[in-house]
Amino acid sequence: MGRVKVFRDLIGIIKDKASQSKAALISTPRTLSLHLALLRATTHDPFSPPDPTHLATLLSFGHCSRATASTAVDAIMDRLQTTRDASVAIKCLITVHHIIKRGSFILQDQLSVYPSTGGRNYLKLSNFRDDTTPLTWELSSWVRWYALYLENLLSTSRILGFFLCSTSSSVDKDREEDRVSSLINTELLKEINSLGNLIEQIAKKPDSSNSNGNVLVDAVLGLVGEDYLSSINEISIRVSEFKERLDCLGFVDSVELVCALRRLEECKERLSTLSQRKKVMIESVWGSINEVKDQIGNSKAYKEDEGRLLMMGRRNKVSESARFGERVVMKHSGNSVKFSSGRFLSFNDLTFPAYASME
Repeated sequence: MGRVKVFRDLIGIIKDKASQSKAALISTPRTLSLHLALLRATTHDPFSPPDPTHLATLLSFGHCSRATASTAVDAIMDRLQTTRDASVAIKCLITVHHIIKRGSFILQDQLSVYPSTGGRNYLKLSNFRDDTTPLTWELSSWVRWYALYLENLLSTSRILGFFLCSTSSSVDKDREEDRVSSLINTELLKEINSLGNLIEQIAKKPDSSNSNGNVLVDAVLGLVGEDYLSSINEISIRVSEFKERLDCLGFVDSVELVCALRRLEECKERLSTLSQRKKVMIESVWGSINEVKDQIGNSKAYKEDEGRLLMMGRRNKVSESARFGERVVMKHSGNSVKFSSGRFLSFNDLTFPAYASME
């Protein structure tokens, strides 16, 4: 068994050297350093994460022209799609994650076109399988999950209007609270549902105990753990805003909010070991989620329509929430247009009939 492992590692080293030699021969002087940095950051070694030096080199291409940034993202996605090696694939995904978190705006902007422009979805790896060894088979499950997670992260970032978890596009908390307070109910529900989708995807991560402390899995969990804290913070802002609006929420918005909060609560236990940081803050947010959900459930108006709520509860939670929200936005747009955040209670008696049909 030991000889087999040594032989496999040797094959990986040979492949890496051959790829780098090929890149040196066919790359132009302008792209040589890019391709070499990518190959060195995404080696076949399943026991070493991407080298920070090579990652920094790749990120530096985001400070060049838009064309250069586009070439860098294309090269990463091409390597991700053409490899059949789990170690290479997961390192490519880690590189993508670093672009989301630490890349320049121009590099992130190039990444965000996948697949929002309607082209090929380069993060679709649902059929990825590497059955070379038990370890690569295990890593394959992480590749599939991680690719879908990053796709959700990009989707949520588009809805929020900034790259969630990014150091280059971090949003001042006070300014973000002001922006959130200006949203109508349907927009606010859309954001909290999108954050809920991301939290659900985090909760679906494979069982890390099967990876025996593999450094690649640990690197992924470290990055996702940081994202989890950022997501919880964004959820906290929106739950606090809904708490201000409880007295003004109509039945339709209340139903969708309760569905969103229940979905979040169902993920709590599976996320308990993901991050050991800021535990007090995290528990406080979960407490707020439960409090708002209970306040809505105990309200008189909500109880009067309990029969309707039970009927809707028999449907699929995710699709039902989306369909129901789309139906009511047009039918009950007045509730949202009233823009009745608790911070603006003095405006509750005003009506805006001229704008009700424009939502």
